[in-house]
Amino acid sequence: MKHVVKVIGSGVGGLATAIRLAKLGLKVTVYEKNSFVGGKVHSRTFDGYRFDMGPSVFTEPHLIEELVALGNSPILFEHSPLPESCRYFYEDGTRLIVKSGTEGTLKCLIHDLGENPKRSREYLKKLSANYEALSPVFIQASLHRLKHVWNRNLLRAVWNIPRYGLFTTMNGLSKRFFLNPKTVQFMNRFATYNGSDPYQTPGLLSIIGHLELNIGSFFPKGGMANITQQLQKTALSLGVQFEFNSEIEAIETENGQVRGIRVHGNLEPADIVVSNADVHHTYEQLMPTVAKPNKVLGQELSSSAVVFYWGVKRIFPELGVHNVFFAEDYKAEFEAIFKTKTLVSDPTIYLHVSSKADPNDAPVGCENWFVMVNAPVASGQNWIALVQDLRKHVIVKISRILKVSLEELIQTEYVNDPIKWQQVFNGKGGSIYGNNSNSTMAAFNRHPNFAPNVKGLYFAGVTVHPGGGIPLALNGAKIVERLIKEDHFREFL
Repeated sequence: MKHVVKVIGSGVGGLATAIRLAKLGLKVTVYEKNSFVGGKVHSRTFDGYRFDMGPSVFTEPHLIEELVALGNSPILFEHSPLPESCRYFYEDGTRLIVKSGTEGTLKCLIHDLGENPKRSREYLKKLSANYEALSPVFIQASLHRLKHVWNRNLLRAVWNIPRYGLFTTMNGLSKRFFLNPKTVQFMNRFATYNGSDPYQTPGLLSIIGHLELNIGSFFPKGGMANITQQLQKTALSLGVQFEFNSEIEAIETENGQVRGIRVHGNLEPADIVVSNADVHHTYEQLMPTVAKPNKVLGQELSSSAVVFYWGVKRIFPELGVHNVFFAEDYKAEFEAIFKTKTLVSDPTIYLHVSSKADPNDAPVGCENWFVMVNAPVASGQNWIALVQDLRKHVIVKISRILKVSLEELIQTEYVNDPIKWQQVFNGKGGSIYGNNSNSTMAAFNRHPNFAPNVKGLYFAGVTVHPGGGIPLALNGAKIVERLIKEDHFREFL
C-alpha cells in the first residue's frame, strides 16, 4: 500500500517536495489555502499589466530543470540569461549598469567605481570559493543529521572558517576589499535577500551575492509565476493531487507520531506530513499542544516588504529588468527596520520591470513596475498611514532621479504590505523569510527539515533550513526527500 503524504502549502518548497515524493511512488496531496498555486511565486493581471507578485530574481535554473525532468511527461522549461544583473541609481546622480558575470561585474567595480582591480577580483573569487565550499555542507545537506555533514566536505568547510567572514559583518567584509562607499553599499544589499541587516549579519552571508555577481540571473519565459506553474504540471503528471481553498486547521498527532491533517473540519489521515507553511504558523496555530522549539521560534524575524504594483504608461530606456535606487543613509534604513520598526523617508527602492524582458507583460508603450521597499514586520504599527507616507516618498524619489512626474503616469495600482503578507501567506508579522540572520550563528540555527518531537512531520520552504530564496527552498526539498528515505524507505537508499 502506498504511503500517504499530505503537503501543506504549494510554494516552491512544497511543490518541489511533492514532485520528489511522488516520484518515489508515494500518494501525495498538496493543500493550499489560496485559490492559486505557488505561494508568493504567483502572478496577477490588472488592466492589461501582468505582475509577478513575489520573488523576481531567478538564479540556478538547473534546479528547476532537474525537477521538471522527473515528470512522467517532461516539460520544456524555457528561460534565458539576462545581459545585466542590475542597474543602480545613487542620490548624487551616479548610475551604474552591471553586466552579468564575473567580468561584467569587475568592469563596473574597476572602471565605474574606481576599485582596485586585484582586490575586486579577489573578492569575487572569494565569494565563488566560499560558495563552492559551503554549499555541500550548509545548503545541500541537513545540519541536524550527523550522517549528512560528517564527511570531507565538512572538514574542508571547518578548516576554512577563518576566511569566510563569520566573525565580521557583511559591511565589515565589504570594507576590507572596497574603498568606495558606493561599492560597499552595493555589496551590502545582498543581506536583504534573506531579510537581514548587513551591519549585523555575518560576512559569511556575502556568498549570497555569488550567483548574481559571478554567474548572472535569468528570466523564465512567462515570468516568475511560470516556475510554479511548470512545477505544478510536473507534479500532476506524477499523480499529485491538489486541493485549493483548503486552509489547514490542525496537524493531528498522537504519541509523538503524526496522524494526519484537519481540513474543512475533517481528519485526512497521513503517514507523512510536510509543512511548507511558515514554521511559526505551523507550531503556534496548527500544533499548539506540541512542544515548541522556543529557541528557534524566539529569534528575531526577517524583514517584510511593502510592494507597489504600478502600471506605468510610458517606456523608460534608463531602466533595466532589475533596478535599485539607493537610500542616502543606508544604515539608518536598517536601524528603522530592525530597531524602531518603522520606515524612513528616504528608502532604498527595488524596481523590477519584467516587461523589459517580455513586452507582453504590459500594454504597448507601457511598463509594469514592481516597486519594493524593505519594511519591518507588523507589530502594531499603523500600516495604512505608513504605506500612504511611503507612497509619497517613493514617488518623489523616483520622479526626482528619473526627472519625470511619476504620479501622472500611474495607470493602475495594487499594494501589498506586511499585514497582507501575513493574512495571505501566514508569515508571522508578514515576515518573508522566517527568522533573520542578524547574528553570528543565526544562519546555523534555523529549524531543521524535520520535527524533532513528531515522527513523520517534515518542513520545507524559506522559513526553515537552508533558508530564504528559490534556490535554497529547492535544496530544502532535496533534503526532505533524503530524510524521508532514511526514516521510512530504506529500499530507496
